[in-house]
Amino acid sequence: LNAGQFTDAGPWGWIVHGGREVQAPGSGALTGAVVVFGDGRIGVVPADSLQSLRRAVSMGGVREAVQSYPMLLSDGTVPGALRTAADVPHAGVDREHRDARLAIGALPDGRILVALTRFDGLGGALGAVPFGLTVPEMAAVMGALGSRTALMLDGGISAQLAISDKRGSRQVWTGLRRVPLGLVATTRTTK
Repeated sequence: LNAGQFTDAGPWGWIVHGGREVQAPGSGALTGAVVVFGDGRIGVVPADSLQSLRRAVSMGGVREAVQSYPMLLSDGTVPGALRTAADVPHAGVDREHRDARLAIGALPDGRILVALTRFDGLGGALGAVPFGLTVPEMAAVMGALGSRTALMLDGGISAQLAISDKRGSRQVWTGLRRVPLGLVATTRTTK
């Protein structure tokens, strides 16, 4: 699946790969990160955790991380900036735009949930243009699916996901543009 936000120059925000910080965190009120900890656990964490996690990278406490925005849920609560009226400042998030959405959330039992919402039913020339939910609606979807914390990844025409089962059968939802950073999840085997 495609990862966090990006600019013309490449990925935006904090990136850790192979236990090494590749890029420093970006700033913003509603940012968060997907983190693979040194013990293999995966978490979705808010921006106020990033400084302590940056220190943990050098001690092997973080193996992989990617920053994105906005946080959709924190401890089961939608951030105030996503719940207020349209004329109230909203930390740079368009709360009314409808588009394809890709989000990752953490369930209370530690499992991770990935949700892609996209409706490609317009047909004709517009059939390839995704449309869909607003950011607050995606927060509601993630909460309804059981997430306690959730983070929006890059969506819109970038939203893409591929799932393979044990037999090698694949289901693919392609995006309309290439993205500079992706997340790959594989099954962990225990010995």
